Amino acid sequence: MRDVLTFILAGGKGERLNPLTRDRAKPAVPFGGIYRIIDFTLSNCINSGLRRIYVLIQYKSFSLQKHLLAGWHDIVSSQLGEFIDVIPPQQRISSDWYRGTADAIHQNVYAIHDHDPEFILVLAGDHIYKMNYQKMMDCQKKLDADMVVACIPMPAETSAGFGVIEVDEENRVKGFQEKPKKPKTIPNDPSRIFASMGIYLFKKDILLEELELDARNLSDHDFGRNIIPQMLKNKKKVYVHNFVDEQGEPFYWRDIGTRDAYYEANMALVRPAPAFDLYDREWPVRTYHAQYPPSRMLSAQCQDGREHEGVVVDSLISGGCVIHGAVVKGSVLSQNVKIEKDAEVLDSVIMEGVTIGEGVKIKNAIIDKQVIIPDGIRIGYDLQQDRKRFDVTASGIVIVAKKAAIR
Repeated sequence: MRDVLTFILAGGKGERLNPLTRDRAKPAVPFGGIYRIIDFTLSNCINSGLRRIYVLIQYKSFSLQKHLLAGWHDIVSSQLGEFIDVIPPQQRISSDWYRGTADAIHQNVYAIHDHDPEFILVLAGDHIYKMNYQKMMDCQKKLDADMVVACIPMPAETSAGFGVIEVDEENRVKGFQEKPKKPKTIPNDPSRIFASMGIYLFKKDILLEELELDARNLSDHDFGRNIIPQMLKNKKKVYVHNFVDEQGEPFYWRDIGTRDAYYEANMALVRPAPAFDLYDREWPVRTYHAQYPPSRMLSAQCQDGREHEGVVVDSLISGGCVIHGAVVKGSVLSQNVKIEKDAEVLDSVIMEGVTIGEGVKIKNAIIDKQVIIPDGIRIGYDLQQDRKRFDVTASGIVIVAKKAAIR
């Protein structure tokens, strides 16, 4: 894997995750209590033996850069030629910011020339999954492919949410469709499509050639919409790496690009047998761990004279949390959350530094960092009222923005 140079695309605006992306890039959004979304892609790289990594940033990147410096700087050894470096748009080739996924790589071809790898791996920094990228390398070498694109089988009725890859019976790519209503399905399986995962492995010389061609065209400069069709036109060998297990079933992969998808992916972690296992020691997910004391669950005497115990059921509780005579069920709590007596948090995502006052009732909500919720407030019980104060998703999930003033 030392012949591979990796680029992680982490510069998208993430507008569909607003207000969670109001002050941070999408890959920097907290997930699963202690992680950031980008941690999953980076962990896949390290676990796969990839240690020469460029992270391409762009919008609202301060939080992301801070996290990468704090949590990932000491994972690699510069003395061994390893690195995880951050590259913003530098206007070396054009005067624009990154205009698309392909343009982001094209603007940084100098980095490719510096290292002269045999292969280039391009990854998205905003998906939740576990993948050994060595298997993509095995696929490339077996087929001598110019490009391999990772795909996952999805129900055909979901095609409007994905880039769809058309293949023949040998999984050689024949075409690309951007979020089609009438998609090309998998050969001999009309119920499913190949959804692109935004993961591409190229022969280095082929990629440089295709990027130069694309740069001269009036296009979106996107790998799916432009580079793949261009390569097919140029008779290049493009194949799909099918992201399935030995039984042919898709592995876990989530594009949490919408607020409801983000919420559902968090809620899936607290189920008794989650599809995504955070406790897999053979494939650890790494992150930056701040120094917090252990979590505490205390009993408290309430105004009615009853003794209320701190109760946690089917939840993830991070370090530094204090649950003082409150009930937490089916929820994900990040670090340093404080919940006062007689409060109740149900089926919610509570981010770092949130304080929840006495008697507060919260359900089906996402509370961003450093929000103080005064005593007696109810969130998630009256969506009509909630819409006047907060953001509410299509499925009725209430989102309280970072540092929101609540009265």
